[in-house]
Amino acid sequence: MKKKLISGVIAVIVCFAASSGFSATTKAKQLDGKALFQKHCAVCHPNGGNIINKNKTLSVKAMKANGVVGVKGIVAKMRNPGPLMNKFDEKTLSNQEAKAIAEYIVKSFK
Repeated sequence: MKKKLISGVIAVIVCFAASSGFSATTKAKQLDGKALFQKHCAVCHPNGGNIINKNKTLSVKAMKANGVVGVKGIVAKMRNPGPLMNKFDEKTLSNQEAKAIAEYIVKSFK
């Protein structure tokens, strides 16, 4: 009897979660990398450029030349930037937000 009751409760929870659209990855999927980029990065990196140092744009070629490769490299640079760049720690941007921005950069600024 207890097993049936527990199974029933779990089934109701799963159905509710599925019907409400909630899942562990829903939050990450809902993040808009472009909007986050516009909010946190675009002032210094308009259209993937760099208003401070023209040699450190967000193009793949420029980032690679500066030791920043892929999504993980971009997030690492956001977390521990060089001089003149704001530090985006986890209080400022969650890991999911930082990853969404990095994915947007990789996809947008080739």
